[in-house]
Amino acid sequence: MAKLNGKVALITGAARGQGRSHAVRLAEDGADIVAVDIVAPIPTAYYPPAVPADLRLTAKLAEGAADGVRVLTAEADVRDQAALDAVVGRALAAFGRIDIVVANAGTIAHGPAWELSDDQWQNVVDVNLTGAWRTVKACAPSMIARNQGGAVVLTSSVTGLHGFGNIASYAASKHGVNGLMRTLANDLGPHNIRVNSVCPGLISTDMMLNDETYAMFRPGVANPTLEDARKAFRMKQLLPLDWLEPRDVSNAIAFLVSDEARAITGVALPVDGGQLAHG
Repeated sequence: MAKLNGKVALITGAARGQGRSHAVRLAEDGADIVAVDIVAPIPTAYYPPAVPADLRLTAKLAEGAADGVRVLTAEADVRDQAALDAVVGRALAAFGRIDIVVANAGTIAHGPAWELSDDQWQNVVDVNLTGAWRTVKACAPSMIARNQGGAVVLTSSVTGLHGFGNIASYAASKHGVNGLMRTLANDLGPHNIRVNSVCPGLISTDMMLNDETYAMFRPGVANPTLEDARKAFRMKQLLPLDWLEPRDVSNAIAFLVSDEARAITGVALPVDGGQLAHG
């Protein structure tokens, strides 16, 4: 559709899951992609980490999404400002500009708030919230200097709009992401840089499809499987869906960063199958 021809999009957490989907979807619209991921373990995460081969596959898929799309990959931790600044430097050297920022990198920890370890709290807040701030901090100066506007999307969650049990650090971080988004919309609006967030519900990624999540949704079942959890997942939504796919979120982001959304900023957009509206 070429809506984003000539644009450059930097996406964190791009090695797999939602981040990979966002990279491919924006590439389909013609954007060149800067795909960033830590591709290394975060010790408190309970699901397997992305690996360098995952990031390479994202690049291959994005490059194949539309003719002429270029992809730059970078292994960097969003908790490391110097690393992000270096990625932006590489991106500007390669492409000359950054127009779109999707601060998507995230992690999660489960458990009652008072039982979370210091690391379970800090790692989640540092990746999800501080990492989003660091990503925009790295990208915004060059976007402002170009004076050509732009678009930023932060990945929050329905948990950033509503309280849920057993995910205190995640909920706090995602509420914080929405607060950060609203402040950035004020700060960057005068530069014609729009800032919004997406708030996904139950999305089919490694973060959700794992034994610990199944146990959280089906606490009365010994060693629950995906099939055990499927009914609980489906009951959370108004639409007849077991869960949503990353592409559902990517489509929302593709709209938010396009000129079709030129008048939309400061919005936290749920993509949740009706989860928040559930009676």
